[in-house]
Amino acid sequence: MTESVATPQEPRLTSLSHGGGCGCKIAPGVLSEILKHTAAMPMPPELMVGIETSDDAAVYRLNDEQALIATTDFFMPIVDDAFDFGRIAATNAISDVYAMGGRPILALALVGMPINVLSTATIGRILEGGASVCRDAGIVVAGGHTIDSVEAIYGLVALGIAHPDRIRRNADAQPGDLLVLGKPLGVGVMSAALKKGALDDAGYARMIASTTKLNVAGPDLAAIDGVHAMTDVTGFGLAGHALEIARGSGCDVLIDWASVPLHAGVRALATQGFVTGASGRNWAGYGECVLLPQDFAAEDRALLTDPQTSGGLLVSCAPSSLDAVLSAFRRHGFDAAAVVGRVGTPCEQPVLRVS
Repeated sequence: MTESVATPQEPRLTSLSHGGGCGCKIAPGVLSEILKHTAAMPMPPELMVGIETSDDAAVYRLNDEQALIATTDFFMPIVDDAFDFGRIAATNAISDVYAMGGRPILALALVGMPINVLSTATIGRILEGGASVCRDAGIVVAGGHTIDSVEAIYGLVALGIAHPDRIRRNADAQPGDLLVLGKPLGVGVMSAALKKGALDDAGYARMIASTTKLNVAGPDLAAIDGVHAMTDVTGFGLAGHALEIARGSGCDVLIDWASVPLHAGVRALATQGFVTGASGRNWAGYGECVLLPQDFAAEDRALLTDPQTSGGLLVSCAPSSLDAVLSAFRRHGFDAAAVVGRVGTPCEQPVLRVS
């Protein structure tokens, strides 16, 4: 491995976390149980998107030309290199703005660090990594909040802007739409292998390249006629986020597993047992709503539910818009973007069907 690590006086960053990246998310079933007793508050008419469809960000209409997109995301280290950890966490947080069709305008840092364990130099490198991604996105880190915590935690509050007509929710897919995924799957599997010293240099390079690639195609995709819904695939895996589209839109969703792009080598790693605990928790949380082929392999199910940190955009579009969607992805360097499924017919209890 060529990955730089902490000094001998400091522990590896990943040794300080019980789970890394978006694999830290509370399992979807547990989260639903937690939130079901939350008292519903009156919603102002300006709130275009709230918590009702488990979307990527909140959206508040400012006027007829502008809507404010607000989101936050943070987690524990997925890698040991402090600078890379900061870059990954910031890319992941900003992605939610792009997933709504917006352009980021501002970020605030969320920092929780074990200050008696990590040096100020290491903590500084984490923040530098996050700031470098914000510069790439054309925004500044304008403030934030810090605490002394047991585990290392870093992320951002990300704010963005879009025309109200260009906001793309995860709940507006239409029957017959095609589903296009922007990045390959397998980041969770690679992170599990990395933590156990089983990821080679080429695999680590692919993992960093994927998790630090900003989903800048979002605004261009939202501007295409026929793009009805968007989300990004993160902690709940492809299956979980496709189910959110299904439930929000009131339609079954079909995934053609053979068409889903995977990072090189991840299926072999999954077969060897390098899977995250979050993958199993994801399946436990929503597996009853996923219909798999009878001979679907265990490693494929692990990849279907694999938590993606800073994963790709999942776009629901009319077939007539497919060429424009793929062209927008390619223009921004997402060469692996591919059609992975389609939206089925309306139904009262939508499910995800995998073929």
